[in-house]
Amino acid sequence: MKRTIGIAAAAAATALTLTACGGGSSPLSNSSSNSSTGAAPASKAPSTTISVGAANFPESQVLADLYAGALNAKGVKATTGDPIGAREVYLKALKDGSIDLVPEYMYSLLTFYDKTANQKDPQAIYNALKTKIPATQVLLNKSQAQDANSIAVTKATADKWHLKTIADLAKHSSQVTLAAPPEFKGRQQGLLGLQSDYHFTPKFIPLQGNAVVQALKNGQAQAANIFTTDPSIITDHFVLLQDPKHIFGSDNVVPLMNKAKATPQVTKILNAVQAKLTTANLGAMDKQVQVDHKDPQAVANQFLKDQGLS
Repeated sequence: MKRTIGIAAAAAATALTLTACGGGSSPLSNSSSNSSTGAAPASKAPSTTISVGAANFPESQVLADLYAGALNAKGVKATTGDPIGAREVYLKALKDGSIDLVPEYMYSLLTFYDKTANQKDPQAIYNALKTKIPATQVLLNKSQAQDANSIAVTKATADKWHLKTIADLAKHSSQVTLAAPPEFKGRQQGLLGLQSDYHFTPKFIPLQGNAVVQALKNGQAQAANIFTTDPSIITDHFVLLQDPKHIFGSDNVVPLMNKAKATPQVTKILNAVQAKLTTANLGAMDKQVQVDHKDPQAVANQFLKDQGLS
């Protein structure tokens, strides 16, 4: 699973789990990366090179390879390195110039900077985030792609009850068992929000990691909290229910970059990548890397070729 909302303060040696990770961690994790291991690059990139960083999870690495590949294809020298790890670490690297660019997730980053943030509309989140990032940095265009919390059901359940939205599922509360990580139960962006905003009061089963997906597959649960780019959506044909009340926030993918390197040419190239990213095709790339065990850079390069970006 993947990500959600706040960030817990932690010592450097404490293991962290990212609120936005392309697989493997809890959707309700409070931390900002799968691991605090990994250090920022030791030296700053040459002024003519864009150094693209990534958090320590596969989806972030794919996005970093997309950005670097697109830049190189258009004659702008770009490099990637080893995954950096926790949000605290890669944001420090961005601030000190060790890296120039990193893929981020809007709502997770906003709530990292402002734990009281309660914006729900994607544009409102984006506008608020622009006021919170350091003055030396800039947000490029947000993409349609989101790696966000969701409520998923099997296709059979969606067809049986004619489900499109969480509100549709709420009509069947008495027949629904919901599988999710334990912390989901006590969070507004979890069971509390489902109850207050949708009047959805299912039976709750606390599970961790892949057990959430397995519970949905084997019928132990009729609904589950998984992330919008989780490979199981493709492999198991799950249906994600729309969240019109936005209780889970909007975690659109957005490049965060040092202003000094964000030239008009660089901005145009990266925004062109952003315009092609969707939740579906990002999830498809995640599947290729996490399930099919393909190389992230190869997957990124193929996407760029298919989309006419290389």
